[in-house]
Amino acid sequence: MAQTIAEKILAAKSKKDVVEPGEIVEAEIDYVMANDVTALPAIEVFEGFGVLPIKEKVVLIPDHYIPNKDVPSAEQAKAMRDFVRKYSLPNYFEVGENGVCHQLMIEKGFVAPGRLIIGADSHTCSYGALGAFATGMGSTEAASAMALGTMWFRVPETQKFIVEGELGRHVMGKDVILHIIGDIGVDGALYRSMEFYGSAIESMGLSDRITIANMAIEAGGKAGIIPPDETVFDYLKGRVRGEYEPVYADEGADYLETFTYDAADIPPTVAKPSLPENTSPASELGDITIDQAYLGSCTNGRIEDLRAAASIIKGKKVHKGVRMIVVPATKEVFEQAIDEGLVKIFLDANAFVSGPTCGACLGGYMGVLAKGERCISSTNRNFVGRMGHKDSEVYLANPAVVAASAVTGRITDPREIE
Repeated sequence: MAQTIAEKILAAKSKKDVVEPGEIVEAEIDYVMANDVTALPAIEVFEGFGVLPIKEKVVLIPDHYIPNKDVPSAEQAKAMRDFVRKYSLPNYFEVGENGVCHQLMIEKGFVAPGRLIIGADSHTCSYGALGAFATGMGSTEAASAMALGTMWFRVPETQKFIVEGELGRHVMGKDVILHIIGDIGVDGALYRSMEFYGSAIESMGLSDRITIANMAIEAGGKAGIIPPDETVFDYLKGRVRGEYEPVYADEGADYLETFTYDAADIPPTVAKPSLPENTSPASELGDITIDQAYLGSCTNGRIEDLRAAASIIKGKKVHKGVRMIVVPATKEVFEQAIDEGLVKIFLDANAFVSGPTCGACLGGYMGVLAKGERCISSTNRNFVGRMGHKDSEVYLANPAVVAASAVTGRITDPREIE
């Protein structure tokens, strides 16, 4: 029986020859990850089990309120540290060596093709960019995985998304996934695995692929998977932990639906409030002024994203009345941005640059919006109140659009100011 990537990974991890959509399986996971927000409830549940954790499978990464913003966030971070010390857990990344959890999971070699990874965070699906089956779970399920090293899954149906051709100037992976979500809607892939193919995908660097996989959940996807190739294998050299086996869909695999797009038809795209499906070309939104431009997050906080923004803003200034906040996703990204002179470019433009944190993406801190304020952001969600006050507005865009908008003070297609 021909299988999709998701089906083959779940079959292998549940020690079956084949699985079918809708089937319930218990599969061995490679890793379970939690952050400073989701770890505390997981720890509380786990401690009720009266067992030891499977230490090598547990990864704990403080990132949401790091450095701590107040006493409650300090207490939950301390609870994570105490748990790590109690059980001598090896895979913990303290402030100063940490970063946004999903990017750090990739950088530190936990993610590889063919692996099965769960995380107590919805954007765990990011890891599918490297050919893994990865999905978010609640903290209770994460606690179970820490104890058992396994997790139950309902095998998802799979949709195929094909993007052929060459992307235009200043069009990035963010635009591709926003274009797809704008087409199928925020529930268009509900509990389905999304597989991405086509020459436009194959020509992308890993960063853009991560952006696409990261936002699969914004279409309701259980996972977003891109077949691994030399781009992935080269990245993993000297980085990956252990051995891995790439997994590819069989010829003749059964897909629920197939969607095909022409890359040339995808412009720099913006998702308007208050859903990622509410998309328009950036060029059509030039009358919308902004108060803040935010560059960062697990979606678009990598070095390639900072380079794209810096190429637009170099030699210019952030518009008076606009705040631009730049948050590298990890220490590795931050150091590289310093070495390449990108941080200097942002500072010269009067942007604010911080160390790695989730920050304002979730309305935590480091750029929270007041009532009536409007932000263009490289993050992944623009729900009501996502980045602050319920009467603020968030527009999602790629890093080049964010930078161009910071310069002009209004939503701007970067091709307009070149």
